[in-house]
Amino acid sequence: MDLKTTPVDRCWLHYRPVEDEALSRSYRQWCSRIICTLPVEEKTPVLAELVAGVKQLVAVEPEVTAHPDGRQGMLLGLMGSAPFIDELVTPEETARMNGEGFLLKTVFQPGPLLLLTAHTEQGLLYAVFTFLRLIQTGRSLDRLQMVETPKNLLRMINHWDNLDGSVERGYAGGSIFFQNNELTADLDRVREYARLLASIGINRIVINNVNVHTEETKLIATRLAMVEKLASIFRPYGIKLLLSINYASPMEIGGLPTADPLDPQVRDWWRQRVEVIYGRIPDFGGFLVKADSEYRPGPFTYQRNHAEGANMLAEALAPYGGVVIWRCFVYNCQQDWRDRTTDRARAAYDHFQPLDGAFASNVILQIKNGPMDFQVREPVSPLFGAMSATNQLLELQITQEYTGQQIDLCYLAPQWKEVLDFDTYARGKGSSVKRIVDGSLFQRPYAGIAGVANVGDDPNWTGHPLAQANLFAFGRLCWNPDLTAEEITEEWVKATFGSDPEVSTTLSRMLLSSWRIYENYTAPLGIGWMVNPGFHYGPNVDGYEYSQWGTYHRADWQGIGVDRTMASGTGYTGQYFPENARRYEDVATCPDELILFFHHLPYTHQLKDGKTIIQHIYDTHFEGVEQVKELIQNWGRLKGKVDEERFRQVEERLNKQLVAAEEWRDVINTYFYRKTGIPDQHRRTIYS
Repeated sequence: MDLKTTPVDRCWLHYRPVEDEALSRSYRQWCSRIICTLPVEEKTPVLAELVAGVKQLVAVEPEVTAHPDGRQGMLLGLMGSAPFIDELVTPEETARMNGEGFLLKTVFQPGPLLLLTAHTEQGLLYAVFTFLRLIQTGRSLDRLQMVETPKNLLRMINHWDNLDGSVERGYAGGSIFFQNNELTADLDRVREYARLLASIGINRIVINNVNVHTEETKLIATRLAMVEKLASIFRPYGIKLLLSINYASPMEIGGLPTADPLDPQVRDWWRQRVEVIYGRIPDFGGFLVKADSEYRPGPFTYQRNHAEGANMLAEALAPYGGVVIWRCFVYNCQQDWRDRTTDRARAAYDHFQPLDGAFASNVILQIKNGPMDFQVREPVSPLFGAMSATNQLLELQITQEYTGQQIDLCYLAPQWKEVLDFDTYARGKGSSVKRIVDGSLFQRPYAGIAGVANVGDDPNWTGHPLAQANLFAFGRLCWNPDLTAEEITEEWVKATFGSDPEVSTTLSRMLLSSWRIYENYTAPLGIGWMVNPGFHYGPNVDGYEYSQWGTYHRADWQGIGVDRTMASGTGYTGQYFPENARRYEDVATCPDELILFFHHLPYTHQLKDGKTIIQHIYDTHFEGVEQVKELIQNWGRLKGKVDEERFRQVEERLNKQLVAAEEWRDVINTYFYRKTGIPDQHRRTIYS
């Protein structure tokens, strides 16, 4: 087993040699010859990726030729490029492929051949990456029959990078794009990142922070050359660039006295600016906008609504096929904690649902998975399904702002699966979030999933080597949200660490259990927050309790939780369709894991497993620490089976996680023991 490290961690594209000799021999038989119909003069990564991958995986240098001759091999080319490709594809297979889809199948006439084909080079690149992943995961190639088309049109990464090189909510070093207000010198690393994203099907990227500062505002003007350069790097990998924009740009860089979206001068300014952008970047994707949120400028300044604000930009972008992605993270961030009627959870729905049908056809609302802010546990946003005449995009957070910041192991694929599979009942039973964001439920032209990036300039990309799994899982779920968390995990582990059964089993179990472990030792039963303000790492039960941010737990000596019912609370439950509204409204049917999000209850309230709330708090926090110790023990058993550098990095992070878990346990348990005076039934150590 080769345990050497590489200078730059290639994540799941390391292409470790296949160790099973029988499999390797079979793969070599298929991969020794490539019949390729791609024009040689075109600079496409398709053939180069296939040749390099085969060479590394099975130690063979493929012979590349333009015509089949009856010998065994691979046939790589676009549909319509050669009769001997087209005659191998059925009409049904053709119909099932869109512009990004592909076909992989084994044929024996005139074969034996492995056919990799698609309508476009982008689809063919996805075919190559999928084919190489099949080898990495030990799949047989003798009876392949795969037609794959991405379920989501937009599969997007949102970077929160600043031009000075910093990354807002970044936990893996500085920006891979920018440094000292210029492009980074290491554009090869950007190219490698484009390759990583393409391998999991990402097709859009926003390169700058949604909180657009002074220098970033200039990216649509005097600093456009930087965007142009980055676009040229991502383009061969089928990835379009978008920019986060400052809504006040007409004033800040345009010299206008207003940014009113209904002002003719403002509309004309944006039209001219967009014309310049597309003149230099013809495949530019469009704009991402955070407006009227957390002190960002927006249409509210001019007594205009969000539809009026977004449609002005959409009008400028429409002639070029560009889109406006408008974030729904809008709420009152000057809330008075003494006001029990204002509920941050209601805000997105209250602001946007009344505007359904008012947005232009190329406006897409980007909605966070929950109504608050990427907590370890919160309900699915009721805005999903509530706007049948509006394009909707699901926003997930890959970077672990509230889930351990890539110090603690917290694999988010199981959480994301719960969100995607959640039934909104918008069109009756079966109206899942994944059907809303892929556009199929309401037949919307634009839909998809966006994720806040978790990469930085750390050599291993994500700080915690195992946090790479979150980026991989995000891309795979964007491509096909019907995949299970277990399937995705197995793919990532085998592609990244090889096929050793003990490594695969141990790592898969560690990853799949880690979200619940993190939840166990942090904020209980859906209450959220309880973190250090600003930094958001480590316990601080009352850190946000008396703040303006609207993030309360309402704990006193008698009970805890926020009453969000229609009967006696903020009325938030009424934003859901009736089936979910009834379930959350009633304590008897509300899921225990969300009980304190929806209800204020006494500590002696008995949960469905028979435990009281206070005993649940004690038990889960003691259990969470023991579970982290088990993670450390399980990882320790893999010493010598994974490369020493990654073993050391993961071991170091897990040890830090244990310190954090112990602090959470003691702070939370002591806080509630002091609050209630109710002892732990098992008489474990709680500090008074």
